[in-house]
Amino acid sequence: MISNDLSQAIQRHWHTAVALSDDLYAHPEIAHQEFRSSQKVVELLRQAGYQVEYPYMGYPTAFRGVLKNGEGPSAAILVEYDALPGLGHACGHNAHCAMAVLAALAMADLKDRFQGTIYVFGTPAEEEAGAKIGMAANGAFDGMSLATMIHSWSGPASISDMDVLSLRCYLMEFKGTSAHAVAGPWAGHSALAAARGFLSLIDARRESFTSDVHVNGIITDGGLCPAILPDRAELRIEFRTDSLSKLERLDDIIKKCAHGAASAMDCTVNFTKAFDDFADMVRVPVLEDTVEELLHEMGRASEPVRIPNGSSDVGNVSYHCPAIQPLLTIGDTFYALHTPEFREETLKEPAHQAIADGGKLIGSLILRTLTDEKFRDQVWQSYLTQREKKLDP
Repeated sequence: MISNDLSQAIQRHWHTAVALSDDLYAHPEIAHQEFRSSQKVVELLRQAGYQVEYPYMGYPTAFRGVLKNGEGPSAAILVEYDALPGLGHACGHNAHCAMAVLAALAMADLKDRFQGTIYVFGTPAEEEAGAKIGMAANGAFDGMSLATMIHSWSGPASISDMDVLSLRCYLMEFKGTSAHAVAGPWAGHSALAAARGFLSLIDARRESFTSDVHVNGIITDGGLCPAILPDRAELRIEFRTDSLSKLERLDDIIKKCAHGAASAMDCTVNFTKAFDDFADMVRVPVLEDTVEELLHEMGRASEPVRIPNGSSDVGNVSYHCPAIQPLLTIGDTFYALHTPEFREETLKEPAHQAIADGGKLIGSLILRTLTDEKFRDQVWQSYLTQREKKLDP
């Protein structure tokens, strides 16, 4: 249930949050360059009474705000603010950044309502390497009873959680022997042919993949001249599945195909990770049911959680503590994320109203987590059960 005092606090800070969203829209900053954006948020948090560490964990545009009232449980609000190259805030980070900040400001007003600690994490570069990955690996979210944020969405219905896939990405380098492609090709070993053979083997394996498996690759360097057998070829491969344990098994298949193709052409292959792995989402049914109730209380339609078709670094957080990332619609017409049409939706009045609802949703989850021990225990038990299924499917 959304408390009256939370609703009043949201209303007090709503105009500030809307101004923040519109300001970020007007000044988009891409991954790891979000200096102005992060500073704007840090200023608001400090004014509200948060103790802010900025920069944080070696990320120049990350921060951690802390609001503590005695001893008790801890909960985290996650904030994103990076834009897309060439498209600005076409993923709506300006809007759901404002939702998270609005909830944080409201909770500062309600500090006397809870015993415990609220953490607000500024998490840059979600659109690239995902700062939450490194933060999670280094213990930022350990011990939290909840970590939450909202992702902007459009269409007639909101969704209680965003399911995501684990993701690994390799830069693969095939090495062979150069030769003249016409006068003496028998003297060479084409690294490009090995790379093409690898992609063909992956295609042959697709019929044995389960529906959650996705493998996508491109050749990024295949030589400089058609008359020369290339002694080097580079390929970028991404593969996804619905659990980290299955990702390791898929990794074995990828490498067998690569080494087989290289061996067939008397070439070699090596692998370099392009970035740290994105984890899939440990979904928590108790949290999803609670979000459904809150959406309906606000008069918002909802639909079931969708089959995952992408990745997010919130998944990495979910392997360290209970986490949830609802999709809150900011407009009735559906526009795909990462499009100019969706970007423009974030400026409209329905999006501004959605910022208030997003603040209420996050604030309600945080407040209940910190004040309701029974709810906290239910969430934790549900979380442990679901995480165990992921770790040992």
